[in-house]
Amino acid sequence: MDFDDQLRRYFGTADPADIAPAAMEAGIERMRVDLGLETDRGRRFALWALLTMLGAAPDLDVAFKSREDQDAARDFLDMLDRQG
Repeated sequence: MDFDDQLRRYFGTADPADIAPAAMEAGIERMRVDLGLETDRGRRFALWALLTMLGAAPDLDVAFKSREDQDAARDFLDMLDRQG
């Protein structure tokens, strides 16, 4: 999943500055639903990563059942922390 495509799909624009608060809330809710339904590991991770950047991701143990996916998510979080 491409980042801009995800923004367009869930928020109607690729520019985060153009997302109205109500659209942000609705888009996040749709993303959470899709995350719960998604079975493809890569797509699931992409949804979770965007939710993380928006401050709306579920906890790792809720989002990912496998240890491998949880470790990858922790690595992603560590990378974000290092970027500041």
